Amino acid sequence: MAYIDLPEFEEMSPLIQEKARPIMEKTGVLGDIFKLIAIDEKIYNATDGMVQSYLLNETELPYDTKESIALLISIENGCKMCVDVHRGIAKMLGMSEERIEEVLQGVESISTSDEEKALLNFCIRASGKDNYKIVKSEIDALKEMGYSEKQILEAVAITGYFNYINTLSNVFGLGQ
Repeated sequence: MAYIDLPEFEEMSPLIQEKARPIMEKTGVLGDIFKLIAIDEKIYNATDGMVQSYLLNETELPYDTKESIALLISIENGCKMCVDVHRGIAKMLGMSEERIEEVLQGVESISTSDEEKALLNFCIRASGKDNYKIVKSEIDALKEMGYSEKQILEAVAITGYFNYINTLSNVFGLGQ
């Protein structure tokens, strides 16, 4: 049970109700994280914009990589709710059950290229409290592996998003 009162559909602003309606029709429920950010329309809009831009829209990185980042950072941050939610989202976006299980075991268990493993490990490093210690040569190494600056930026933005959403979930006791 969440540590604060989460609004029900009827208590949400009309704008957020409009966004919630398709989710309710498809799944019959709204998740706790949706309800939490629905408390403040500005926070909801900012968060929804990040989700649409980084995760749901086609971008420079494939969905498998983006959802792998989502799962790995959520594991790193101890956010069980986000891991559970993104298992389902990853599957919905076309990630195989085998790949999901590999990701849940950690980067070295994923059947993927050394380049993708390097990017995923970089994201885990970028999610940590000591990310200020990352140096140019680490980014240059990713570029030498074929990643563009835009792809690296996107990967780090997704990492930052999951630090943000995992913090909200963990601090307010969602999914417990």
